[in-house]
Amino acid sequence: MTCEGTAARAVGGEAAVKGGLPPPGEEKEAFVRAIFDTIAARYDLMNRVMTAGFFGRWQRSLAEVTGLGPGQRALDVCCGTGDLALIMAGQVAPDGQVTGLDFSPAMLDLARRKAARWRARNPVRFEFVLGNALQMPFADRSFDCAAIGFALRNVSDIVRCLGEMTRVVRPGGRVVALEVCRPPSRLVRAWFYPYFYTVVPLLGIMAGFRRAPGQGSLRPYSYLPRSLAYLPGLEELAAAFRRVGLTEVRYRVLPPGVVALHWGTVPPAS
Repeated sequence: MTCEGTAARAVGGEAAVKGGLPPPGEEKEAFVRAIFDTIAARYDLMNRVMTAGFFGRWQRSLAEVTGLGPGQRALDVCCGTGDLALIMAGQVAPDGQVTGLDFSPAMLDLARRKAARWRARNPVRFEFVLGNALQMPFADRSFDCAAIGFALRNVSDIVRCLGEMTRVVRPGGRVVALEVCRPPSRLVRAWFYPYFYTVVPLLGIMAGFRRAPGQGSLRPYSYLPRSLAYLPGLEELAAAFRRVGLTEVRYRVLPPGVVALHWGTVPPAS
């Protein structure tokens, strides 16, 4: 999905367009949807390879801040192949419900298959919905937690996306984002940027990924590192959480220093 807004434009909007990426809006949404439909079948494998196994650890860290418990309802925004949905399902079991939302039919198909296998051993209800993170088809206060993993840079309005997540979570519930970040450490930046901007695209080429219709000159795994231009910095993203009304906003950078968790609490209804 897509994610930029006033808080992000100064960091990501103009820089992204100058870097050859599509501007926020329908053009970006079509671009991103085509990419994820293209890479869906090998998405999980590529993530494990590219991150040397850290991808699963980063996802599992999300469980530490969701605040979820048995019998509750969770929403995985831009759910992709459903990994975060399954992690939250483990928290709300037994008798809880997990909903996944995405605008890539290919990704949702894989998520449904994973959930079906998981549900054969665990009493949790799953629902996967085709839709846009900027206009979610859910009632206010429908969930105890809404989480988004590695997708904020793909939405076209970050603040609006966070606002929608806040709207659908009950007072006292959590909104959580897991995302790549600009490493705060100079030592980490020294190896991360060469790897992210050179090795990752090369891995995509070696895996045989070609440009999908509407992707211009960018291959899927060339888009991935460049999409960092859409993201605000750590403090700016925390400010965006506060801007949509969330309280107790916090973030932490996860080892080895290239991914961060942000989370906040929906305040009591006035």
